[in-house]
Amino acid sequence: MGDFNLALVIVAVVVSVVVLLVSLYLLINYQHPDDANQAYFPKLVVVLGLTVAILSILMLPADVANRQACKRAVYNGACHLTLPMKTLWIVVYIVDAVLVFLVIPFAMFYYEGDQDKYRSRLLSSLPFCSPACLEASLSLNCWMRLKRSVGKRLKTALIWVFASAVVCGLILGILYAIVGKVDFTVRHLSSSVQQFPNSFSGLSSGQPCFSQSPKVCAASTAPANSLTTWTMRASFPEYVVALATIVGSVLFTIFGGVGIACLPLGLIFSFVRRPKAVITRSQYIKEATELGKKAKELKKAAEALHQEERSGNKGRKWRKNVKAVEKELLLLEDDVKALEEMYPQGEKAEATWAFTVLGYIGKLIFGVVGLIISIAWVAHIVIYLLIDPPLSSFLNEVFIKLDGVWGLLGTAAFAFFCFYLLLAVIAGEMMLGLKLVFITIHPMKWGGTLMNSFLFNVGLILLCSISVIQFCATAFAYYAQATAAQEIFGHTLQSLRGIKYLYKYNVFQYGFVALAILTLIYYALFGWRKRKPTGRFQISN
Repeated sequence: MGDFNLALVIVAVVVSVVVLLVSLYLLINYQHPDDANQAYFPKLVVVLGLTVAILSILMLPADVANRQACKRAVYNGACHLTLPMKTLWIVVYIVDAVLVFLVIPFAMFYYEGDQDKYRSRLLSSLPFCSPACLEASLSLNCWMRLKRSVGKRLKTALIWVFASAVVCGLILGILYAIVGKVDFTVRHLSSSVQQFPNSFSGLSSGQPCFSQSPKVCAASTAPANSLTTWTMRASFPEYVVALATIVGSVLFTIFGGVGIACLPLGLIFSFVRRPKAVITRSQYIKEATELGKKAKELKKAAEALHQEERSGNKGRKWRKNVKAVEKELLLLEDDVKALEEMYPQGEKAEATWAFTVLGYIGKLIFGVVGLIISIAWVAHIVIYLLIDPPLSSFLNEVFIKLDGVWGLLGTAAFAFFCFYLLLAVIAGEMMLGLKLVFITIHPMKWGGTLMNSFLFNVGLILLCSISVIQFCATAFAYYAQATAAQEIFGHTLQSLRGIKYLYKYNVFQYGFVALAILTLIYYALFGWRKRKPTGRFQISN
């Protein structure tokens, strides 16, 4: 048992180092060229946030493996050599909450205060476009941000963070003082004191007690009125984790429910809508001219909104128009990329087209695999969580059998299913951001992601990672039984006053499945269609 724990500690250290290196790799390859050799504090926050998010997902499989170290102990408390998983869970999620509600907002405010860090998003994607086309993106990115000195930016960010900390602290303190209690439903069993018998031969299933008096010492024969409520005060760290989980669960239900369907279907229909052949040069010039006109319209819209900002007219319509312009710019970039795919240029044009075709085939393969995983997820939720009693433990049994094949195979599959939910959240946020005006888009692009978009997506991942762990701990309760995660997310969280009813009636699970079905219907009706040009761009007056 000691050797097992030593190996587990070594694996935990190695995995933590690997996760840190992976976070650095993602930062280096996704960052925008404008952020090279600068914006070091936001980059530090991004690396820390990604590391915490990934490790938090991996902690649940580690918790399951940690439990195996004590499987021969008479009771869990008899094993003192395992990792302190409950303490680690609390530390990780307190760090998670601090990053989401304090550090990341501070980094975003500080970063966005410097307009000199921004440049055109289209510099690398519109090589054929006129200077006006480039100026459209340049003005769009710059006019939305006030140029401030370092000191003023720092002061503004600190004021915002301090105000947020005060508000969050007051809300947490008031809620914890009023309803920060846990109500456990227990069965009260008691009996009179009896002399210790010399023989136990008289005990049986029909006679479980020493005495012949009413059998209230056995749960199986206890009356219904023996049920009672045991109330105790929850620890403050656990309460912070619980409230953060509720906030994350709302976002996870919306974005994850949409993303679990649109992630694989988006890849599949991307293959369906792929360019079938290379277009002619005349067609390319015609399409490029139309994109140039659209860019000029965006420039005019950006200048008009810039003028409104200077005049102090920054109401609801102004913010709505800002988001509309941002989304039109993102769609314009997608159109440019699609045009470049249909007309590859240069000495290696044929090779470029071949890689484009292979890329779409890869999307189809990953889309089909993702669709199988999504169907398995939804089926497992319905079979194991929504139907009472469960029809089958389904994926729980799959993971257990995989563990029987090879010790870490089930754990790896378990971790993969959890990570897939995080990918679904990002996909759902991107889809809803394109469809709904009130949601701001923060796209992640290889070699073209600004730090504010990086910070936003890391914050979303961190916030939803808590809910993903809670969701997985519930969905795979049979596989993850007797773990520290089960104690926190399966008992304390689901017994908190005011919160327990959301889990008692499976509100989040029903919402998740409903949104997944609606998204599937949407793709079945409209997903196969190519996006039509929107015509002249207009903003609300």
